[in-house]
Amino acid sequence: MSKRIEMPGFIKPQLATLKAKAPKGEHWIHEIKYDGYRVQLHINSGRKKVYTRNGLDWTKRFSLIAGAFDIPGQAIIDGEVVVIHEGRTNFSELQAELAAGGQDRLVFYAFDLLWRDGDLRKVPQIERKGMLADLLGENDVDMPVLYSEHLTGDGQEMFDHAAKLGWEGIVSKNAQAPYRSERTEAWLKIKTVQKGKFPVVGFVKDPTGVAALYLGRQEGKELVYMGKVGTGWSRTVSSQIRKQLDTVVSPKSKLTKSFKNPKATWVEPTFSADVEYRDITSEGLLRQGSFKGLSRNDKP
Repeated sequence: MSKRIEMPGFIKPQLATLKAKAPKGEHWIHEIKYDGYRVQLHINSGRKKVYTRNGLDWTKRFSLIAGAFDIPGQAIIDGEVVVIHEGRTNFSELQAELAAGGQDRLVFYAFDLLWRDGDLRKVPQIERKGMLADLLGENDVDMPVLYSEHLTGDGQEMFDHAAKLGWEGIVSKNAQAPYRSERTEAWLKIKTVQKGKFPVVGFVKDPTGVAALYLGRQEGKELVYMGKVGTGWSRTVSSQIRKQLDTVVSPKSKLTKSFKNPKATWVEPTFSADVEYRDITSEGLLRQGSFKGLSRNDKP
């Protein structure tokens, strides 16, 4: 009787390298980039554990997902836990669900198989995905688990489609590559960005310029708070922004609903910031904003 190979504990995940453009060629497969928590699911003769990308045991938090895997033997599955809101994955909705201790809205997108009664990490990517699809199908694994579908070939077409749908981007994977526990160029992530122009309603000082800008948005007659941006400028640009905003300082906030922030210097909404951002949260705030420019609202 052959001795069963001992299954490893948590495996450090493979990470993707950020690129500006999707790769071309038949040896690439392309998946949607999910905006959620990276998770690794371990199944060992009925016993199940769920780990975060840093190896924390979150089995209790994701017990409904773990319970969906009625699979014999051993398996280690790599994937992402998400909440789907208005047709796409939404990180802030996921955080809200977890903060409330809920699991009903959680979905697990399974995208890689690292172990199946033995180590699969040296097996080519496309074969691992095929084995994963078979594993889920043969064992009737259903919601809240979904298999992460992929396309082969021209990644730019899929990226353009993802951008139109408001998804975070795509992940392109070398179909013939093994699984490696590090950031590699066998996995590439290409992110979509959204752009907007938002009135500057205040700023946080630093010794020579600004540490952050507070932004608003005009909704009819109301000026509502949109959050802050604190990256995207050099020291020189930071001091230029400060000089311009110092000319329009206001004794109080011009927002329709003011909020207290002792560090804020309020300004008249004379200037607008051009900002690239990933998303707008369920609270109506910009997520992962980056400053791109400043312009006066009264000049073209």
